[in-house]
Amino acid sequence: MQLPDFSQARLLIVGDLMLDRYWTGATGRISPEAPVPVVNVKDIEDRPGGAANVAVNAATLGAQVKIMGFTGNDECADILETKLSAYGIDADLIRVNEFDTITKLRIMSRNQQLLRLDFEKSFAEIDKSELFHRFCAVLNEIDVVVLSDYSKGSLSHVSDLIKYANERAVPVIVDPKGHDFRKYAGATLITPNMNEFATVFGTYADEESLKQVALGACKEIGVDNILLTRSENGMTLYAPPEVYHSPALAKEVFDVTGAGDTVVSTLACTIATGCSMPLACQLANHAAGVVVGKLGTSTVTSTELALAMNSHKALDGGVMSELQLIQALKQAKLRGEKIVFTNGCFDILHAGHVSYLKEAAALGDRLIVAVNGDDSVTRLKGIGRPVNPCNRRMAVLAGLQSVDWVVEFTEDTPQRIISALLPDVLVKGGDYKLEDIVGGAEVIENGGEVKALTFEDGVSTSAIITQIIDKQQ
Repeated sequence: MQLPDFSQARLLIVGDLMLDRYWTGATGRISPEAPVPVVNVKDIEDRPGGAANVAVNAATLGAQVKIMGFTGNDECADILETKLSAYGIDADLIRVNEFDTITKLRIMSRNQQLLRLDFEKSFAEIDKSELFHRFCAVLNEIDVVVLSDYSKGSLSHVSDLIKYANERAVPVIVDPKGHDFRKYAGATLITPNMNEFATVFGTYADEESLKQVALGACKEIGVDNILLTRSENGMTLYAPPEVYHSPALAKEVFDVTGAGDTVVSTLACTIATGCSMPLACQLANHAAGVVVGKLGTSTVTSTELALAMNSHKALDGGVMSELQLIQALKQAKLRGEKIVFTNGCFDILHAGHVSYLKEAAALGDRLIVAVNGDDSVTRLKGIGRPVNPCNRRMAVLAGLQSVDWVVEFTEDTPQRIISALLPDVLVKGGDYKLEDIVGGAEVIENGGEVKALTFEDGVSTSAIITQIIDKQQ
């Protein structure tokens, strides 16, 4: 899949601006003054943090980014502004005397955080009229607004910002905090993690209960969608009445710091280009999978995201249940992928099968192979078949480069499962007339096409079995 052109995305990010400061050095002894390690600081690094990290993530993807928020009138604000400008970000800082720029100083050694020192004072009581005025002045030039709330007071009047954005029909994405999400009423999307969601709505023992509560929460708090980020369980978009789940994609997790910011920025960039909400969530999930494989607060480039998207076959392929396949198919279609379907017993996989499946896969982006269950094969082929049980047949098929998904069906024909999946291309091997191919009518009625491919001559499972028997006699 080709990525959207993020350079066309115009984002306005408003929220709690921070400076993340890292002091790093070796630790080789304990202080004689107290039982604490002594860190010999060798490296000092400053990075934009909080809402500013969301801005950096969006700019790294190539978006046009403007950011607003409160800082102190101090050296840290100067550093933050310089850092943001280096990424091409238009930083509109509202500097407040007698306040510190929110700064988090981390003492690091051997890739471990030993101590964090926070320098902050809440901006909750600061007059927000200047922020609102600047917000309104630029909104006509913006595609998506991101409100990044870290409970530091910059968004204490968040409802006014959302209301004005709604009046201008500008989508609003909120990274929420706190015990009451009703203050975000009118938002297009909020992105709580599981802990944040549980703080507001409680915990739930099963997926169905969580689904009902999350769908109900959209109406209760007055937002269009909730994207629930779920760590190792991926993320789930609740878009009443629909639910879209994306499994976690990271192969190795080194550091989850800033992953939420990466998700929010990728969502905003994608939506700003006109893509659908489910597709934006798919891209955000891939971006999160990349960033957690890095150490420290990190960003994802468009190149890294493209590589992650193009490797999705290795991440979500293989043997699936029918329910899993339906969900995967829904998401693949949202990505604009062309789905090819074929079926068979595939009792002993041979060169004819391999050639046929390779040819079928070339007709689209994804190839589904539906496999007859064991009882079905016996009814069709007779006693003694199958030679290999269904789980082994499916495992072998899933190992082929040409095959993306393998699923079992128990009926004698795939009529029902084809009707449930409705692929773009239905393929059958052999000398079939198109009108005789089972499921063809349903696929054609849905706007798809039906094709008949010929197996390689002289190769068949039955012939192989006969050859084996003859050699044993």
